[in-house]
Amino acid sequence: MDDCEFSAELWIWRARQEDGWTFVSVPEAESEDIREFAATRPPAGFGSVRVAATIGGSTWQTSVFPGDDGRYALPIKKSIRKAEAIEAGDVVTVHLHLSAD
Repeated sequence: MDDCEFSAELWIWRARQEDGWTFVSVPEAESEDIREFAATRPPAGFGSVRVAATIGGSTWQTSVFPGDDGRYALPIKKSIRKAEAIEAGDVVTVHLHLSAD
């Protein structure tokens, strides 16, 4: 898998709630595919995997991070939330492209 698309709800990370760090959780099946992809690459910090993410008309380079629940979390930065007029609690459609680097 090099690409996937899913819909998920934006949520705020409780440990950084005051900063408004906002994420979406990658579904289990897609997270498993990302884990398999990551196993073919040199390890990255915190188990992260580089991706290009798209929501609406916004695309940016970032990483997904493994969570305690076995799913990856995708950070949604403030500029993207503002450009797409989305906030915690909204459900968004996300397209991920796994980066080969």
